[in-house]
Amino acid sequence: MEIRLIGSHGEQVGIMQTSEAMKLAEAEELDLVLIAPVAKPPVCKIIDYNKFRYEQLRKEKEAKKKQKVIETKEIRFSPNIDVNDMNTKAAAARKFLQHGDKVKVSMRFRGREISHMAQRSHVLDEFAEKLADVSVIDKPSKVEGRSLVMFLSPKK
Repeated sequence: MEIRLIGSHGEQVGIMQTSEAMKLAEAEELDLVLIAPVAKPPVCKIIDYNKFRYEQLRKEKEAKKKQKVIETKEIRFSPNIDVNDMNTKAAAARKFLQHGDKVKVSMRFRGREISHMAQRSHVLDEFAEKLADVSVIDKPSKVEGRSLVMFLSPKK
């Protein structure tokens, strides 16, 4: 099979048979590594395989460090929440949003409260209004079992 070979110092050696490339790699006491298998012809390089693996792992670790993991924090309250309690919960949610996390706001209905679910959906809207300067409604409020749930994400 024909391959495009890159030498140990990064120079183009050319297109040759795999067996010839293996002989060149053995002569330099290095490994023949397939770099680009989908290219026509496939690209191989003469390098130390252990060093190559080490470099790849280091690049993956660097990429992982730069990644920002977005967590989802949850704020729960009941439908008959008082104004001061609402402000306290809004302050906690504001802190989460400023930190860059998403916030799941859920209002739990217990017992007979569930029959008044439609009248209490405005509480979630008021909560979202309090946080309008730092958040955007990701998913509007919807019913999930005995709860009314809404997702907020931080403004860009």
